[in-house]
Amino acid sequence: MPKPAHAAATPEPVDYVQRILSSRVYDLVKQSPLERAERLSRLCDNDVWIKREDLHPVFSFKLRGAYNKMASLEAQERARGVIAASAGNHAQGVAYAAQHLGIRATIVMPVTTPDIKVEAVRQRGAEVVLHGDTYDDAYEAMQARLGPGGPLFIHPYDDPLVIAGQGTVGLELVHQVRGAPDAVFVPVGGGGLIAGVGALLKYVFPEVRIIGVEPADAGSLYAALAADERVRLDRVGIFADGVAVRQVGVEPFRVAREVVDEVILVETDEICVAIKDLFTDTRSIAEPAGALGVAGLRRYVARTGASGQSLVAIETGANINFNRLRYVAERTVFGEHQEALLCVTIPERRGSFLAFCRRLEGLPITEFNYRYHDVDRANVFVGIALRDGVAQVAALIGRLEREGHAVTDVSGDELAGSHVRFMVGGHAAPTVHDERLFRFVFPDRPTALVEFLAAIGSRWNISLFHYRNHGAAWGHVLVGVQVPSSDSAEFRAFRDNLRYAYTEETHHPAYRLFLR
Repeated sequence: MPKPAHAAATPEPVDYVQRILSSRVYDLVKQSPLERAERLSRLCDNDVWIKREDLHPVFSFKLRGAYNKMASLEAQERARGVIAASAGNHAQGVAYAAQHLGIRATIVMPVTTPDIKVEAVRQRGAEVVLHGDTYDDAYEAMQARLGPGGPLFIHPYDDPLVIAGQGTVGLELVHQVRGAPDAVFVPVGGGGLIAGVGALLKYVFPEVRIIGVEPADAGSLYAALAADERVRLDRVGIFADGVAVRQVGVEPFRVAREVVDEVILVETDEICVAIKDLFTDTRSIAEPAGALGVAGLRRYVARTGASGQSLVAIETGANINFNRLRYVAERTVFGEHQEALLCVTIPERRGSFLAFCRRLEGLPITEFNYRYHDVDRANVFVGIALRDGVAQVAALIGRLEREGHAVTDVSGDELAGSHVRFMVGGHAAPTVHDERLFRFVFPDRPTALVEFLAAIGSRWNISLFHYRNHGAAWGHVLVGVQVPSSDSAEFRAFRDNLRYAYTEETHHPAYRLFLR
């Protein structure tokens, strides 16, 4: 969304330009390359460039800001040591900078942090303290360690020196691009990177468009610009964990509202496609947050019809667990419209499946799940490989409906794609009454389910359960619970007291067709 008009000016961009030019980043950091994305350029009909911030020793841009802040500390401050709360990239940046400067570092990380990130921090000589399930839990534990004479807090984004360090990405772009780019796409979490890059580039190239990119379920800067004030989101999505921030920083927002032209929100499937795009063009494997810039670029081109422009996307990081790639690959199929998932009702008689397949006109069936419904009809959950994407899906659905079939398209649906497609084959038994369905997001640790079951106790019966691990810090869980209408208020209070994010799916069409 475009930024609103403002009544009063915030800090002059030149202030940050001076801070960026005098930063200490290059004591430790080498300039990252700017590479032309040949395939993306052809696909988008624009000149597409990738700023490779994933090539630093800690595989993300976070080293810039952390080092610039810590290099500025006086001797007596260094002697106190530093502390940070982080679930990944900032932690590695602080640990690496501390090792180089000979400063004692403590990093408080959630228990759910993937082992690969925890070990990377420990290998840099930092003390790791594991606490809680979320960043907020870790942050609170870190706060308890602060005090007179204690370690100094290194903020991941809400600090002018950190912002200036991240802004050196923009300084490098000035020397690397061929004239002013038309637009630069910047992933946004707390806002430090876009504030620094935007301040520098707007000063040198006033006409450049600075475009932030956030996940649709973690749009803290998007919400702040819409409200013209910082907004704290009730909850944020966890797929792009590197930018899962509920509220943009104070200082980043002050700067961003002056230099950011718009913020684009992208869906999970679009992020997965962007990860594939980056791999195809650069053979790098970006983390979800790191691929946001490319996802936003693709959406921008589709929306505006931009052609022949110079577009830069910043690839901010590559700290992804290998096991997550399975999920990324699955979702990319939907993001590129290579497969449709349809719920179709067909007659319950001999030869009806063959007749249905013939109506698909030779399209490959990737998945077929059937469950007897009654003597007259059957419900089919079918996956179909596509050649021509969205248009082909619309044409197919129209043809099936004209022939008398009830069709529900669940191709991009989270419940269908992550759960139902793996569970089709079992309606509830006649004895199962008052079933309600919920999607929960659990911390991926062995005790989480036990804690959930203990919270329910013997009060309500669990009648359905499905879980898939995506190689992330959190697991997606589908739960059916038998809740009589007389218990609705009590069960609502129970849900609201849980620490886990949830979505009720009781009325979802795929559930009612195949599992109810």
